[in-house]
Amino acid sequence: MTATNQALDGDRPPPVRPVFSVETCKEICHLLSDLPMSIIGFVYTLFMISVGLGLSVTVVGLPLLACGLWGSRQLGRFERGRARLLLGVGVEEPTPLPGPQRAGGFLAWLWASLRDPVAWRSALYELVRLPWGLLAFTVALVGPIVLWPVLPYVVRALANVDRALVRGLLSPSDALERRIAELESDRGVVVDTAAADLRRIERDLHDGAQARLVALAMGLGLAKEKLLEDPEAAAAMVDEAHGEVKLALQELRDLARGIHPAVLTDRGLDAALSSVASRCAVPVRVQVDLPARPAEAIEGIAYFTVSELLQNVSKHAGARSAAVEVWRSGDRLLLRVSDDGRGGAKASGAGSGLAGLMERLDAVDGVFVVESPEGAGTTVTAELPWRDRTPAGPAAPTAARSVRRS
Repeated sequence: MTATNQALDGDRPPPVRPVFSVETCKEICHLLSDLPMSIIGFVYTLFMISVGLGLSVTVVGLPLLACGLWGSRQLGRFERGRARLLLGVGVEEPTPLPGPQRAGGFLAWLWASLRDPVAWRSALYELVRLPWGLLAFTVALVGPIVLWPVLPYVVRALANVDRALVRGLLSPSDALERRIAELESDRGVVVDTAAADLRRIERDLHDGAQARLVALAMGLGLAKEKLLEDPEAAAAMVDEAHGEVKLALQELRDLARGIHPAVLTDRGLDAALSSVASRCAVPVRVQVDLPARPAEAIEGIAYFTVSELLQNVSKHAGARSAAVEVWRSGDRLLLRVSDDGRGGAKASGAGSGLAGLMERLDAVDGVFVVESPEGAGTTVTAELPWRDRTPAGPAAPTAARSVRRS
């Protein structure tokens, strides 16, 4: 090859992508289908909005508009699938709109449907796409005749506009959609937890203190009747009733501690967790290092989390010792409860206490991690969002302190 030929070869442009490559053919199919789909979507959306808003002063107007918006959601779903198949746009599906029963009734569902941002964005997509669909269809149809040398590049540019429209108007706002779904789930967890706590308190009162107080009243009534006939028997019955009073008072104190211990309100996590540790079946080292007290709600969740974990240590771990550590890191409150027991604890499964704790912490944007290899003890680490205590609450800081129960 001569030098002149070599120079000519070096000046040649890079090869053009084949006109009929798989990607180009898919993009052309999408552009050709834009016009019929945009006509269908535009007519449906315009009819839906005009009829729904026009009849909004009547009983059927708003429900009809809500149903029309549901249809817009379905059109958006179809368009996301078409873009996913022909353009390779990986757009996730938005969170489904809850039905009337889950939303809390027909009116709540109607209001949620009328405010549905996904449906309104889909309707906007159908309205603005008609002129663009006409242009894209025309170029894709006549392009192979007049634009053959640059057809792959023109098709790619037009398809990129379609991709931008899909991502901009049909893509869910990931953070917002995910947050809505999390809040709906967390609300259910909070409601279920509160109901379970109320049932537990009712059961404890009915089976414990209430039953004991009923027996006490009956015993005192019998003692009153025997007071003149048999003073010694009456005195014995009064002594027995005195013991029942002490037991009832202890049960009420335990119940009140289970609802919210006074030591937590008065002295904070350090003293409250030390009190819990003193009732554990094994020696527990408690170390609390907090510059100040967190908000009352966060403090209460931390207390009950550690309390339930230490109960698990007493009942199931088979441990010789345990440790509780509490500290602050940035805007998070961290807890760690560890033991040297048999391990093998699972945070999953129906009825699992650890699973219940995980759900409770998740409801306040917390994190719950269980490390429990067989035969090597268990370490549970929990994170809670740090929220400053309100000025009305006790403001005394909690100094770092380490105590040990032996």
